Amino acid sequence: MASAFKGYMGRIMDVDLSNGRIGEYSVSDADRERFIGGRFLSTKILWDMVQPGIDPLSPENVLVVMTSPLTGTGAPCSSRYDISAKSPLTGAIGHSNSGGNFGINLKRAGWDGIVVRGRSKRPVYLDIDGDTVRIKSASKLWGADTQAAQSLMIGKETRAGAMAIGVAGENLVKFASIVSQERSHGRCGMGAVMGSKNLKGMVARGDRKAELAQPEAYKDTIKAWIKMLQNHPATGEMTPRLGTAGFLTALSIRNALPTKNFKRGSYEDAYLIGGERLADEFLVKNYGCQSCPIRCGRVVELDGKEVKGPEYEILCLLGSNMLINDMPAIIRWNQELDHLGMDAISAGTIMGFAAELNEKGLWKNGIQFGKKDNISKALSDIAHRRGIGKDLAEGVRFLSKKYGGEDFAPHSKGLELAAYEPRASVGHGLGYATASRGACHLDGGYMVYFEVTGPATLDPFHYRSKPAYTVLDQNLLAAISAGGNCLFTSWPILPPILYKLPGHYVLSRFISSILTYSWGLIGLITKLPRGIMRFHMPGLPHSKALNEATGMRMDFGRFYAAGERGYTLERMFNLREGIGRNQDTLSRRFTDEPLLAGNPKSVVRLDKMLPAYYRLRGWDANGVPTSSTLQKLDLAFADERPRTGER
Repeated sequence: MASAFKGYMGRIMDVDLSNGRIGEYSVSDADRERFIGGRFLSTKILWDMVQPGIDPLSPENVLVVMTSPLTGTGAPCSSRYDISAKSPLTGAIGHSNSGGNFGINLKRAGWDGIVVRGRSKRPVYLDIDGDTVRIKSASKLWGADTQAAQSLMIGKETRAGAMAIGVAGENLVKFASIVSQERSHGRCGMGAVMGSKNLKGMVARGDRKAELAQPEAYKDTIKAWIKMLQNHPATGEMTPRLGTAGFLTALSIRNALPTKNFKRGSYEDAYLIGGERLADEFLVKNYGCQSCPIRCGRVVELDGKEVKGPEYEILCLLGSNMLINDMPAIIRWNQELDHLGMDAISAGTIMGFAAELNEKGLWKNGIQFGKKDNISKALSDIAHRRGIGKDLAEGVRFLSKKYGGEDFAPHSKGLELAAYEPRASVGHGLGYATASRGACHLDGGYMVYFEVTGPATLDPFHYRSKPAYTVLDQNLLAAISAGGNCLFTSWPILPPILYKLPGHYVLSRFISSILTYSWGLIGLITKLPRGIMRFHMPGLPHSKALNEATGMRMDFGRFYAAGERGYTLERMFNLREGIGRNQDTLSRRFTDEPLLAGNPKSVVRLDKMLPAYYRLRGWDANGVPTSSTLQKLDLAFADERPRTGER
C-alpha cells in the first residue's frame, strides 16, 4: 500500500518461494506511524503472519527484511536495515540489525522491505532490479562463502547491494549470520532461516530516491547532527581512533571483561588484545558504513594483506574469555567467521562454555582454555556440522541440557551472552534477562555505558536504581533502531563536558551519586503521559529528523512511545510462544556467585529488580502486559487472555 508519508518508498515485496509468486505485502500508514520501521514493523508483520508454535526452520516461518524511513536519506549512520523471523536458536522473536549496502540499495530499487515465505525446492537467490524481481538459481553459489556469493550475485554492477549466507546458513547452524559487504546480521540465527528456505542471498539495484517532507529543514538538521557527532568525544574521537575495541582494557580494569567463560571479569593480558594495540600495531585505516561519520570499522594488516579488523566482541570472547592473547590469531578467526557466516558473539561464548565443560570433565571435546591450534578447525566443523561441531552448532542452551553445566551456562532465552560481565554492571544483567531476543547488550539497553564505560557512571552494583534506567534505555535504543540509525548515535545524550570528569575524582563521584539516586525521577519519566513531551531531546535529533523526513507528527514523546510500543509487542510475541517470566533469567553463576570476593553486591539481583521492572512497564507480576497497558499503547489487537508465558 502506497504511503502518504515521505521517507518511505511505500511498497513491501511479498515473495513465496514455494510457488515462485512475487507480489506486494500491504502495510497501512497507521502501522507505519505506530511502529516506524525496522524491527518493529517486522514484528507486526510476523505477529500477523506466523502461527504460534511453528518450527522456525519450517516453510511456515517468515523472514522479513525491513528498512526504515531514514535509511538512505543521508542521515548519519543510516545505512541500517533489519532482518527478522522467529529465531531457530531461541524460539522467540529474532531480529538482527546491521549496516552494509543492501538496505540502501533496496530502497533505491523502490522497496521498503521484503517478506519471504515458504521454501524453494532448490537453491535460489533474489535479483531485484527496480520493479523487476527474479528468483534465480543459486546452484553455482551454494557452498560459496559470504564474500564470494555476494561477488557472484553482483557481477560487474557498480551500483548494487547484496547480502548472502555462508555454509553455516546452508547447514542450518542455529547462530548462522547474513553478511552484507563485511557487515554481519549476526544474532538469532537469521542465516539459518534463510538456509532453511534454500535462499542463498539477495541483490538489489535501482536509482530511485525517497522524497522528504521538509527537504531544506532536513538538510539543516542533518548537517548539525553530523557536526555534533564529529565534535563529541565518544563519536568524534575515541571510536574513530580505537574502534569498538577501545573499551576492552578499561572493562578489564573495572572487572567487566568476560574471562574464562565469564568466571572472572579481569584478564591480565587485556592490553595484548585491546584497541590500543590494534591501533598501534595493526591498523591501516578506519572505515564506516555508508553515511557514517563515526567510522568505527577497522582495516588491519595481516600476513601482508589488508583485511577487516576485529570488533570488541570477538577480541573478548575468543580472547580473554578463552584465555588467548594472540591478536593475529583472533583477526584470522574473525575473517573465518565472517566468510563461513556465523555470529562471532555466539561462537565465542559457545567456545568458552565448551572449554569449561571440557575442563570439568562433563564433555571431553578437545576445546581448552589457552589452546588456540584447534580453534579454526572447530569453527569450520561447526559450519559444516562435523564431529563436535554438530553439537556446538546448536548453541549454549542445547549443550547445557545435553552435557550439564546449566549453573554456569552464559545465555538467556537461548541467546548467548554478549561480551560484558553482568555482575560488574547489574543493570546490564537485568537488560540481558529481559531483552526480547535474549542476552543482547543492545536490546538490553546497553546499561554498561552508564554503569562502567561512560564518563560519569551509575553505581554498577546499586540494583534499586537499575529497573527505571533499563526500561528507559531499552525503549530509546529500540526506537532509534526502528527509525534507521546506528545505536552509536545515542552516545551524545551524555554531554561532552562529562568526559572531563574522570580526571576529577570528587566531582565525578558526586555526579555519579546524583545519577544513581535519581532513579525515582527516571521512573517517573517512564510513566509520564507522552502528550506532555512535545519537544525534541537535546543530543538526540532522531525524532526531529523523522518529523522532517516523513511528515509524521513526531516529537520525543511519540518517539519514546514507539519504542515502548514495539518492545511490548515483541513481549507479546514471545508470550504467545510460551516465553515469559520463567525465561527472564540468567544462570546461577551470575545471580548467586559474587564476581568480587568480599563484595556480596556483585551479583545480578533479578529477584529484586524484575518486580520493579515489570511495574514500570505496566506488566503484571508474571511479566504479562496488562490490558490497560496494551490499550494505552494502541496494541489492543494483541490482547488475548489468559496468558502466563509458561511453556
